[in-house]
Amino acid sequence: MTEKNKTDVFIGGRNFTVVGDESSEYVYRLAAYVDEKIKEMTNKNDKLSGSMAAILAALNIADELHKTTQELDSLRERAKTPIEEYDILVKQLEEADEEIKQLKTKYTRNKEELKNIREQNKKLNSANRKSTQALKLKEKELRDSQNMIKKLQDKIFDNQVQLVETKKELEEILRLYDEEKNVFNGKEA
Repeated sequence: MTEKNKTDVFIGGRNFTVVGDESSEYVYRLAAYVDEKIKEMTNKNDKLSGSMAAILAALNIADELHKTTQELDSLRERAKTPIEEYDILVKQLEEADEEIKQLKTKYTRNKEELKNIREQNKKLNSANRKSTQALKLKEKELRDSQNMIKKLQDKIFDNQVQLVETKKELEEILRLYDEEKNVFNGKEA
C-alpha cells in the first residue's frame, strides 16, 4: 500500500491538512489558486461572508473547469481526425520515401548512362574529326589527281594534234618522195 502525502495549506484564512497521492508542491499550487479566487470575491464585495466568498470562488472555479473540459473535448474531437489519419500519413510517407529511394537509384543509373553516352559521344566526335580530316585530305588528293588527269588529257590532246600534224607532214613528205621517185624513175626511163 502506497503512502499518502499529507500537506498543510492555508485557504480563506483557515488551515487545512490535505491527504493524497499528489506532491506537496502540486497541492500548494492548488491551495494558492483557490485562496486567490476567494480573495478576488471578497475584494469585489467586502460584505460577503467567508463561506459565501468560498462558494462563489468554487462556482467560478467550477465554471473554469467546465469551460476547460468543453474546450478539451472539442480539442479531442478536432484531434481525432488527424490521429486517425496519422497511420495513413505514415504509410504515404513510407511510400514517398520508397519512391524517393527508387528515384535516387534511377537518377544514379541515368547519371552513369549519361556519363557513358558523353564518353561515347566524345570518342565519336574525335573519330568524326579524324574522318573529316582524312576526307579533306582525300578530297585534296582527288582534286590534285583530277588536275593531273586534266593536264595529262591536255597533253595527250596536244600530242594527238601534234601526231596528226606530224602524220600529215609525213604523208606529204611520202607523197613528195613518191613524186620525186616517179620523176626520177621517169627521167631515167
